Amino acid sequence: MEGTAVARLSAVIFFLFFMVGIVRGKAQDSSSPAPAPISNGMAVDQGIAYILMFVALLLTYLLH
Repeated sequence: MEGTAVARLSAVIFFLFFMVGIVRGKAQDSSSPAPAPISNGMAVDQGIAYILMFVALLLTYLLH
């Protein structure tokens, strides 16, 4: 019996600390929003893909 009471008490303490951490994390979300990203990574990836496709097309044309 005593082991389950200790386990239950430790679970309750863990839950309370976990909830306090969540509440404190949510409280910090009310600050100013994050700055906008300087460069769009997706556009850079798409540009690299277009360059690679152009190089592949050029090599195919030259080797044929």
